[in-house]
Amino acid sequence: MTTKPPTAALEGTRRTTLATVRAYVALTKPRIIELLLITTLPVMFLAAHGFPPLWTAVATLVFGTLSAGSANALNCYIDRDIDATMRRTRRRPLARHEVSPRNALIFGVVLGALSTLGLGLSVNWVAAGLALAAILFYVFVYSMMLKRRTAQNVVWGGIAGCMPVLIGWAGITGRLDWAPVVLFGVVFFWTPPHTWTLAMRYREDYAAAKVPMLPVVATERRVVLECIAYTWATVICSLLLWPIAGTTPLYGVTAAVLGAVCLWEVYRLNARVKAGKTGVALRPMRFFHWSNAYLALLFLAVAVDSLL
Repeated sequence: MTTKPPTAALEGTRRTTLATVRAYVALTKPRIIELLLITTLPVMFLAAHGFPPLWTAVATLVFGTLSAGSANALNCYIDRDIDATMRRTRRRPLARHEVSPRNALIFGVVLGALSTLGLGLSVNWVAAGLALAAILFYVFVYSMMLKRRTAQNVVWGGIAGCMPVLIGWAGITGRLDWAPVVLFGVVFFWTPPHTWTLAMRYREDYAAAKVPMLPVVATERRVVLECIAYTWATVICSLLLWPIAGTTPLYGVTAAVLGAVCLWEVYRLNARVKAGKTGVALRPMRFFHWSNAYLALLFLAVAVDSLL
């Protein structure tokens, strides 16, 4: 008669396995990947002038996810000392010693290799090259060179986060064009105010970790003025897509309305600074959350417009 393993032992093994899987998934920063995919798929609709080929779209999204996961896992490896210091990141796997640094490094490198080969063999090598460039830029330029040295870290480091736009377009066409470059610009200008308002909320964390984010080294007034300038650039760049890509008035009107609301929110933030509000009373996360919605809705408009 076969003796079954004790229920408690099975349950313990299952929990340990699930915890390990969750830790490795957390290394890839899934919430950030969601945002990247929001910009990738609509561009594929635009490039295809309608529904993109199913296999190409799926392969681009799957291997694009692995590519972003690679960059994020390697970033966690590099920033493990910072993450352990900051309240916002102290629950990440390396900070909690749920994954060893060596294993995180191997995991990130393997994901990068799989994503590059996968994109090259199943989509095309232009998309694969762009994905590899994004990983290398995020790891070596942003994480290792810019983040701890300059307040312009997210301005130029944000280029890596713009690459999915180019990857999505190249996945369909095998080349680049002005339309994806304009959308690249939208994400490029959108990134600083989005990140700086989050950094305003967690200013003490960044200061404790000695990361020179703009809200750490500049006054709130200076930060908000920078946010206004970049928000204007974002809105203007988004409107350029209308004539350049030949979109319908649906996109143009949607971009204008979304841009107006985004500007309204950043000027409301400026008004609170002028009124002497600081800290929590400044409510910088209001703009941060709206900027997420803005980008998602804008790229949704790109996809819908491509079907008309």
